[in-house]
Amino acid sequence: MTEPRTYGDEIAVVIVTYSPGETLQEFLRTLDDATERGVRVVLADNGSTDGAPERAAAEHDNVQLVPTGGNLGYGGGANRGVAELGGEYGWVVVANADLQWRPGSLDELLAAAQRWPRGGAFGPLIREPDGEIYPSARLLPSLGRGTGHALLSKVWASNPFSRAYRQSEAAITERAAGWLSGSCLLLRREAFDSVDGFDPRYFMYFEDVDLGDRLGRAGWLNVYVPSAEIMHIGGHATSGSSERMLHEHHRSAYRYLADRHPGAAWAPLRAGLRAALEVRARAEVRAGRRN
Repeated sequence: MTEPRTYGDEIAVVIVTYSPGETLQEFLRTLDDATERGVRVVLADNGSTDGAPERAAAEHDNVQLVPTGGNLGYGGGANRGVAELGGEYGWVVVANADLQWRPGSLDELLAAAQRWPRGGAFGPLIREPDGEIYPSARLLPSLGRGTGHALLSKVWASNPFSRAYRQSEAAITERAAGWLSGSCLLLRREAFDSVDGFDPRYFMYFEDVDLGDRLGRAGWLNVYVPSAEIMHIGGHATSGSSERMLHEHHRSAYRYLADRHPGAAWAPLRAGLRAALEVRARAEVRAGRRN
């Protein structure tokens, strides 16, 4: 049995980029005020064509551009960026490029990590640009809760399955959650290693749900830290491919639930779930085209 690797206390930020535009510069600008510590930044680039990652690496001494060799998706890109780091980096933030840090927020996440020694992942409070709080700390989607949310959330936003899954009525307080939004995660590298990082089969969506579940199964906690705050602009990298992203979302939802219900006994349920999600995806694409 291989002994767990021991890491140092340095911190790195891995940003998965795909033509991020000006959002990347805002990320880096606000990161300067998010912590008093020195931070190494790795841009795991999935094939940007806008030149933004190259400019950022040229203008910032602490920023390194790491081409992934293609579009590996979010989790695959994050894994490639983390693999670039040496053993001195025991803390890794994995994040989207299209977010802005509130002052001191990264230090708040690191302080929470000291309070939760079995914490494997730590997530901040996430605000939308209009000030609304995004429900970023949720329960894991069980078969009933996940199916109900998937099928009803677009036509009945306040249905009980979605309210429970999103933890819509939970207090805004530091607590353990089933999973945390992958748009910004502080990861204890020892924990990330213990589950072999993100599952690269998830090209986009549900890679964070899957990671949270596997961390929990391995004995780690996913900790919501609302004293740390970011604003997520959202959607920049996927704005030009919304139909593909809709299909990817539904494929990932199916993969997550199907992986957890393997075997012949569950085959009829998996078939029904796949069919229902495909119908829902097509309906959303048609609705998007009409709008």
